[in-house]
Amino acid sequence: MQPKVSIIIPCRNEMRYIGAFLESVAAFETPGGALPEVLIADGASDDGTREALDQFALSHRWLRVISNPQRIVSTGLNKAITAARGEVIVRLDVHATYAPDYVVECLRVLDETGADNVGGPARTQPHGYMQEAVAAAYHSRFSTGGALFHNVNYEGLVDTVTFGCWHKTLFDEVGLFDEALIRNQDDEHNLRITLAGGKIWQSPRIRCWYETRSSLRALFSQYRQYGYWKVAVIRKHGRPASWRHLVPAGFVGSVAALAAGAPFSPWARLALALLLGMYGVANIAASLLIAIPRKLKLLPVMPLVLAAYHLSYGLGFLGGLLRSRERGGV
Repeated sequence: MQPKVSIIIPCRNEMRYIGAFLESVAAFETPGGALPEVLIADGASDDGTREALDQFALSHRWLRVISNPQRIVSTGLNKAITAARGEVIVRLDVHATYAPDYVVECLRVLDETGADNVGGPARTQPHGYMQEAVAAAYHSRFSTGGALFHNVNYEGLVDTVTFGCWHKTLFDEVGLFDEALIRNQDDEHNLRITLAGGKIWQSPRIRCWYETRSSLRALFSQYRQYGYWKVAVIRKHGRPASWRHLVPAGFVGSVAALAAGAPFSPWARLALALLLGMYGVANIAASLLIAIPRKLKLLPVMPLVLAAYHLSYGLGFLGGLLRSRERGGV
């Protein structure tokens, strides 16, 4: 007998995407033939999203729209989980498209593996030149440190997974999402699952396609926030989920320290030149590896895109570390 399912989605000011997203959800295949309940936690949208959701719900009884006045992802997720009637929770995001069998495969993998959280790899679906460049870099070990969920062919245990699917009882065991976190709340929740002895499983059979940022400015802002809020996760647990999270901050901090000392020390100038030179060579090499299979069309921007991933995350992490010290933390 198939468990009862609830699909949850946090949402705020998504008028550009919400129509296509709702139509894709309506097309889901489901084990029992009828679409399970879908709960969208709207974070006080002021661009017409809430009105569109309420109108759609009038003719689609499976959709329930709830309010999330705090306006952040973690509070929206928690409100939806608390209100959900299903035994299994499947999380979605508006900025992605999904295979029709997405929910079916989540349930199968959850049952087959006995894992505590399952999901698919972070596939991307770029539109336009810059999104293609950002997406190509997203799947490179050089930009993201080899996180397994960036590998679209990997199946097995991971430290975090895209979106997620859980038995609702799991939240009684490890708690809901941390509402103090504006970003990285999913990574932190998965870390709690792992520390409690649980398993997180990735399967390429669970297919969705994420829309990456379409400009260097938007990418820089996104990853600066990821770096900043990663410090809060480390402070809470006293350890990083992976050492790869520390590398960008180490690089940016070293460059800053050597640049500060360069006017006073020839050794600092030499070390700075060597560090930047090694990074430049590695960046160009990685850019070529990414661009060659695409006939080099992405090469003009790829070094900048890779640098944006590293510098933004590193600067954000250092900013979070300084803020943490001001508050007497790590």
